[in-house]
Amino acid sequence: MDVFLQQLPALLGVVIGALGSYLALVRSDSARFRREEAARWEERRLAVYSDYSRSVKRTVMVTYRIAAEQGFGTHPDPLPLDEAKPLLAEANDARDPSGEALLMLGSVEVVDRARAWVVTVMEMERYVRTGGGDPDAWQALLARQRAGREGYYTAVREDLGLPPGHSARWRLPVTEPVPPQR
Repeated sequence: MDVFLQQLPALLGVVIGALGSYLALVRSDSARFRREEAARWEERRLAVYSDYSRSVKRTVMVTYRIAAEQGFGTHPDPLPLDEAKPLLAEANDARDPSGEALLMLGSVEVVDRARAWVVTVMEMERYVRTGGGDPDAWQALLARQRAGREGYYTAVREDLGLPPGHSARWRLPVTEPVPPQR
């Protein structure tokens, strides 16, 4: 018994050390799991945010082409409304599932900014469907759409903890239109 009592402090040290190591390992694994889970959700949110912006941009690009055909836009590939209607329907159909995913995973601020952007895009679509015709009104819609997109991207970057990004307002040189070749 006397030998056991002499060995007891060492035995207690081994048990306490093992227990401490175990607790440190559990805590470390738990923290790593939380970090990895947060990273997975961030990746999913980024994918949802990107999918949504691509789906909205499809409608924007088609409206640009229709506006050019109607004489108040500048897209290099004009498209008549009759030919564009299936493309608009396809773009709208693609936007619905990405919008639902955005509602599920997006932050409140991102969803609010997405709504503001898409409402303007829907106004652009309605404008070209009715024949528009007023270049100033179209330019005002373009400015609102660009501001809406910029607001959406800003909210996305803030939600994902990214630094501020580019406004995506490209300054293009003014060129004279090229006359059609015969």
